[in-house]
Amino acid sequence: MTDGKRTVGLLGGSFNPAHDGHVHISQLAMKRLGLDELWWLVSPQNPLKSTDGMASLSERLKTAKSVASVDERIAVKDIESRLGTRYTVDTLAALKAENPNLAFVWIIGADNLRQFPKWKGWKRIFRTVPIAVFPRAPYSLRARNGRAARCFEDAKIPARQAHRLSRMMPPAWAFLKAPLNGQSATRIRGLKD
Repeated sequence: MTDGKRTVGLLGGSFNPAHDGHVHISQLAMKRLGLDELWWLVSPQNPLKSTDGMASLSERLKTAKSVASVDERIAVKDIESRLGTRYTVDTLAALKAENPNLAFVWIIGADNLRQFPKWKGWKRIFRTVPIAVFPRAPYSLRARNGRAARCFEDAKIPARQAHRLSRMMPPAWAFLKAPLNGQSATRIRGLKD
């Protein structure tokens, strides 16, 4: 708990499909960041991804709930559908406004940090919630040296202090070291073809 606020990690994505890698990163995030719970925000459609091969939102939610059921601290949500938001920057602003008694931390992989400058309002995202970045092969090195990391270099905290993120005013972010999990939704979809 942070200043009377519950701490919640937010992991957004297509979850097409959800898999053990999502559970792995969620449990690591809760442990390393000292979070009370973690929400999977299943996106109706990522604006940067093709609709080709995208399962329906209801199917992705159902699969995500099944995969997440191994840990009662993980909640699967269709918040973007409910709010009518399409972009992370708008979703985060709405979540903060709706939940003033929750302290959020945005959880992303190094692949997303690398492409962050392509996201609508990416600098505003950094200024809205603290961010925890987890390694993801082969993107980590390029992400650490990428535009977003350079732009917010002064707001980066050491990984050993990541447990403080939920209590910090944004912009604040950390690049954590963590064991990698080889699961990939793209690889799983490829196995089904």
